[in-house]
Parts: sequence; C-alpha cells; structure tokens
Amino acid sequence: MKRVVVGLSGGVDSSVAAYLLKEQGYEVIGLFMKNWHDDSVTISNECPWLEDSNDALLVAEKLGIPFQTIDLSEQYQEKIVDYMFREYEKGRTPNPDVLCNREIKFDVFMKIALSLGADYVATGHYCRKGEIEVDGKPVYQLLAGVDGNKDQSYFLCQLSQEQLAKSLFPIGELTKPEVREIAAKMELVTAEKKDSQGLCFIGKVRLPEFLQQKLQPKDGLIFEIGADQEIYKKEKTGFNSLQEELAHEAASIPYAPEMGKVVGKHQGAHYFTKGQRKGLNVGGTVEPLFIIETDVENNIIYTGQGNHHPGLYKKALFVERSEVHWIREDLALKDGETMEVMARIRYRQPLQKATLYQFENGLYVAFEEAQSAITEGQFVSWHLGEELIGSGVIA
Repeated sequence: MKRVVVGLSGGVDSSVAAYLLKEQGYEVIGLFMKNWHDDSVTISNECPWLEDSNDALLVAEKLGIPFQTIDLSEQYQEKIVDYMFREYEKGRTPNPDVLCNREIKFDVFMKIALSLGADYVATGHYCRKGEIEVDGKPVYQLLAGVDGNKDQSYFLCQLSQEQLAKSLFPIGELTKPEVREIAAKMELVTAEKKDSQGLCFIGKVRLPEFLQQKLQPKDGLIFEIGADQEIYKKEKTGFNSLQEELAHEAASIPYAPEMGKVVGKHQGAHYFTKGQRKGLNVGGTVEPLFIIETDVENNIIYTGQGNHHPGLYKKALFVERSEVHWIREDLALKDGETMEVMARIRYRQPLQKATLYQFENGLYVAFEEAQSAITEGQFVSWHLGEELIGSGVIA
C-alpha cells in the first residue's frame, strides 16, 4: 500500500485531496505546515494559521487519518521572507507563491514526508500530472487543471522532474464547484470556507506594513510622464542582429525627471511595483495613474495616465541563463534555437502567443502582442498545449 503525505492547509481543496486519496486506497497522513508566526502584520486579529491548523485537524479526524503540525517557519523566514525583502529592496517584485512551492512545499516539506516513509506528497493544487516515455525513460508532465478558472499550474512552474515524480494532484480533474460538492457530501468543516488570499500560508498580510519592518521609509517624488513623450517615438532600426533587437525590445526605458512633471510624493520607491495603480494617493488626473517604472536608486516613481499608456507595454522580456528552468528537460533549447509557445507573465493571465529565443547569455520571450506591466522578479511560464514545460525569472 502506497503512503501519501498530504499538505493539509485547512482549506477545502487539500481536504478533498486527502479524501480522494483515501478513496483510491492510499495510506494517507495529513501534515499542516506552520510557516508564519509574526502576528504584528496580519490584517485581522484572528490568528489565521491557528484557525487553519484547527480546521485541518478536524478534517483529518473526520477522514480518520493521522495528523500532525510541523513548524517550518525558520526555513520559511530564510527562503521566502528574507528573499522577498531583498528583492523589494532592489526594486523587483518577487512571487512568494511560486517560491513557496519550489522551496518549501516540494522541497523542505517533501523531504520530511519522504523521511516518514511516504511514496508521494499530495497537495490541493488545480493541476494534473502526466507521464510519458522519452528514450525509454519516464518523463513527468505538469498539465493545466481541468477547471480553466482555477488552473494553478503556474504556481508550480519551478518544479523539477524529481519533484514531479513524487507529487500527486488529486483534484486536478475536478472543478471548484465539484470539489465543494464532495466536501459538503462528506460534511467536511472546510466545505464552505472561502479561498485563502494573500501570501501562501502567511494569512492575510498587509504588504506595505510587512515591508516597512525591514525597509525604511524614505520620501521621494512621483513624476508623471506624458504618453506623447519623445522617448516613445524613437525609431527602432539599425540593429546588427536579432539578439540586439530583442535586447532592445526587452530593455527598460531610461526615464529621467526632466521628461515629466512632479504630481506627488511617496514614502519609498521599493514599496511599489510596475503596473500598480492603488496606493499612490495622487488625484486630479483625467485617467488614473499607473506606475510605469520605479527607480529605487534615486527613489523616484514614474507614472502614466490610463492603462493604455505606452510606458506600460513591452513586446519582449529576458531571462538570465541561470534562471531558465525547464520542467521538460528533454525539450530544453540549445543556443541559437527557437520555439513557438504560449506564455504568461502572471497567474490567471490568459496565455499569450510568444516565441522563445535561446542565446548564450539567456533566453528571450518575444510576444506577438505587447504585454502590460512585465515586472522584474516575477515568473514567466511557457506552455505547449495543456502542458507547462518551463519557466524563468524576468530579468
């Protein structure tokens, strides 16, 4: 009998995952990961992880499976939280959820599960795992969840073949309503529970306050750049190579204060991110202001009016060589090779037509249509059909 450790988060998805595995004849163990214990920055006075671990315990009791809580807050602090501060400090925008899966759930947590004699680790993610044979060896596929609204394969875009080999995603074939229906039928306490928002497992954290613990406020100016600024009119010609052209398309525009006018003040460029609209507190413009660039070195925020402002859009992005990750190692591009794919630059973004270009220094993703708010530090994932085959950190 195969043993599976399920990460019970106290939500409905992982509860139903555990139930389904038990139905399929696995020996199931429930583990709750405690990843956070700084209550000074959670939004409400309820203690989210306590409530969640309690719900997880009730589900385990109902299903008659062994349950324990493991405290991973030290590893979480080091691998996720410290990393987030470092990235924000550099003016980049990290994705804690993708990292949490790569570094915590499918690494630290998986190692603990395997040390308990588990054959697999299971989570309540809306995605599926496929298996094919390449050169006589099994190769694992990360496939989109059947529920198009809830497909979470993006969050697992950094997993490796080794991690996928030991993973199970029991609810990937179901839609969210079907999952809730099963939970209600089984009278699981989590059946009606709202989906968790916010950082994975941290509960509801107020990001600016969270960041202010480590990153000091410093006053700076907000500039508005007009959509008719000369810099957007420059002709893009005279490239000596495709690589040069792609580098130009992917490069950030070098803004300077004299290109725009001061429209307000802020408390620190490192608290803000490209494409952000809320939190600027600048009124009096015809259309809302969007952040088109943050300059953390000079502590300046550049904005533009409306979500069609040319400063928001780029046709290409770059991933440094060390950050290019192929789930399907057998499909990895060699230098000089290209591949037509579908890609996304954030969770829930509809897939976009794109071409990958692999060069010696890294990989360019060139989109058929210009993309809004390509954000450094976030992940781009690329897909063939239903399969997510690789990803990388946007440089």
